Amino acid sequence: MKYPNLNTFAAWFFMLQTLAMGWVAAAGNILLELLGVSTHEGDIPGRLVGALLLLLIVYLVWHFLHGLPPHGKPGGNGYKIGHRVLLLGNLLASLLFVFHFFAPGIESYNTHLVLYTFTTSFGYFAMGCFAIGFSLIYQSALPQEEKR
Repeated sequence: MKYPNLNTFAAWFFMLQTLAMGWVAAAGNILLELLGVSTHEGDIPGRLVGALLLLLIVYLVWHFLHGLPPHGKPGGNGYKIGHRVLLLGNLLASLLFVFHFFAPGIESYNTHLVLYTFTTSFGYFAMGCFAIGFSLIYQSALPQEEKR
């Protein structure tokens, strides 16, 4: 993995975004309402502002902790595969994240329904990828058995 810290940072952002998507959008709407901008619930500006707030929170945690857990050992068992699984989770969660920005522009009900179902399942699968990837990266830092 070329950029493991970026992969872990993105995983934390997309994991929290996927888990609390509605809450993040609501926080963005509240902030916009406090600034005097009228928005509708679940609208794109609220989602975007909420995502930026979440990105700021993840960045601040990363900055003050000097990295995000888990801290694996690059030579340990499961480190590379753990980051590959995290990368797959990031890809699936980003498809779910981006879908909600383009969903209002989809005219066909059937197309919208199929894409909504697929991206929702991507979110569930991404959460499993995050759990497995973080577990493998954590296990790579544990003491390894010596080969005899």
